[in-house]
Amino acid sequence: MCGITGVFAPGRDAARLAYFALYALQHRGQESAGIAAADGGTIRSHKEMGLLSAIFNEEILAQLSGHIAVGHTRYSTTGSSIVVNAQPLLERTELGDFAFVHNGNITNPDELRETLSPSTVLQASSDSEVVAKLLVESKGSMVDRIKAVLAVARGAYSVVLCTQDELYAFRDPWGVRPLCLGTLIDGGYVVASESCALGTIGAQYVREIERGEIVRITADGLESFQTDVESAIPALCMFEYIYFARPDSKFNERSIYMARYAMGRQLAKEHPVEADVVMAVPDSAVPGGIGYATESGLPYIEGLIKNRYIGRTFISPDQAMRSRGVHLKFNPVVENLIGQRVIVVDDSIVRGTTTPRIVALLREAGATEVHLRITSPPIKHPCYLGVDMATYDELVAANYTVEEIRERTGADSLGYLSLAGLVAASGRKREEMCLGCLTGEYPNVPATHKVRTLSYDGARTAVRSS
Repeated sequence: MCGITGVFAPGRDAARLAYFALYALQHRGQESAGIAAADGGTIRSHKEMGLLSAIFNEEILAQLSGHIAVGHTRYSTTGSSIVVNAQPLLERTELGDFAFVHNGNITNPDELRETLSPSTVLQASSDSEVVAKLLVESKGSMVDRIKAVLAVARGAYSVVLCTQDELYAFRDPWGVRPLCLGTLIDGGYVVASESCALGTIGAQYVREIERGEIVRITADGLESFQTDVESAIPALCMFEYIYFARPDSKFNERSIYMARYAMGRQLAKEHPVEADVVMAVPDSAVPGGIGYATESGLPYIEGLIKNRYIGRTFISPDQAMRSRGVHLKFNPVVENLIGQRVIVVDDSIVRGTTTPRIVALLREAGATEVHLRITSPPIKHPCYLGVDMATYDELVAANYTVEEIRERTGADSLGYLSLAGLVAASGRKREEMCLGCLTGEYPNVPATHKVRTLSYDGARTAVRSS
């Protein structure tokens, strides 16, 4: 899930630009953050656990001098949440040092570890370090080494790295995680997980980095090397559209906001219901809520106000506060809810633990009916490619029918967007997307990872086969 960026800005403070680009990508990871900068001769790095604002200050940024920088905000999916797994990772080769940042999840790390030299010491426990070590132990130029990694690594990996005087970016042959390219107005280049980071630092969006593409940026300009992707199925993660990407980002010219708005409109066509008002669970469902209201002709209201700082603190609430559950995160706007039949639009139901609390909160505030509408199909399968989606035992839709989920949430009705409606709203073709969490069909995951829900026994426990 992480956010990554790389900056090549001759004559400018690249670490400062990377810092603000990462600020725009903070939603992609809040566990740790780091920046490495190169000045043509030396690479300096700083990383810690926590949020950017708590890690970096003027004094630290001043020490990261240089016109090249890479940065990372981490959400862990493999490797524990400890500082040794924070990025950038610093490595040394006969070509010189490099700093490495990775977004995604490698699905064959054990196989890749076995190819490393017996003398190689892995200090971290993440799959990212395995890829970095493969680059160290490969031969030839950095482009040759990256090509060698692309030939053997499976899974999701968008990567940015810098040497003392060059910046590289590459994307896995399936294109699972996003990565885009931009130009700085006064010269130079930026790469980032999402286009929202480009505007933050005054860069212009150019294009998406293609799957299997290697970009090399030097003082002489930009070079692109396209590796063979004929055997790899395009598989951009659909959950980026549903939830993860910021609404002001775009993928291949398609606005995430407009995609979610279209999801809401289609959802209203598929699951209409008599009601008085439409609201959304903030923040990612807001475009879908507005779309639903537009299509249904019902007024859109704010029903919940979100405390955006809850969940991003290292101070745990005491037991009395924990018992209030969702009240820590949302406060209802009673005046908008009392006596109303409310349609509540949300982007997904994953574990199904928060949704019942939201429904109860709205009823406590005076809503007479609560109708849930979800701008994605039921999430029935885990993700092995970089989103911490929970296990089969934890996924409510893997173990219960839609009607049973409705009963568990306490809603008066429940409707999910169809898969066809979701794909159409994204503006992409179904065969270009990874829909693994919805269908159980993954583009490049070894069979040993896959476990499908086949049927249910009398106790509603999923019966599965590998």
